[in-house]
Amino acid sequence: MKELEGMLDGTGLRFGLVVARFNQLVTDPLLAGAVDCLTRHGVDRADLQVVRVPGAWELPGACARLMDAGEVDGIIALGCVIRGATPHFDLVAGEASAGLGALNRRGQIPVGFGVLTTDTLEQALERAGSKAGNKGWEAAEATLEMVTLYREIL
Repeated sequence: MKELEGMLDGTGLRFGLVVARFNQLVTDPLLAGAVDCLTRHGVDRADLQVVRVPGAWELPGACARLMDAGEVDGIIALGCVIRGATPHFDLVAGEASAGLGALNRRGQIPVGFGVLTTDTLEQALERAGSKAGNKGWEAAEATLEMVTLYREIL
């Protein structure tokens, strides 16, 4: 039986980090966590490309362009959508998730999902580096593992 598994060695790998500016109080720590994860696992800072977009709605389009450019081995999408009093939350969170999922299913390169969808700002901050860890780190770690796994599958 052959068993494949990704590794957490980023030596020589290039990553795109697509980050929403909306809710920047949350997305900046997510970005810091992702960068910390990647560099601690051997990725050179010079091999990181940060792309800023207005909000979570714009994440899939920018990720698609970055993917099609062919200059990165993996992409990490970082954003935060906080529930409000209108259905806007459901529309933005759903489309961001669906768009990123569709890109990931292409199988071309991995797209990590670091988009928080919370009911409150407090919940978002907890997931951006306080009580609940840093979901930016977790998305980067999963993406790094998937990049190395994709190389094993090919």
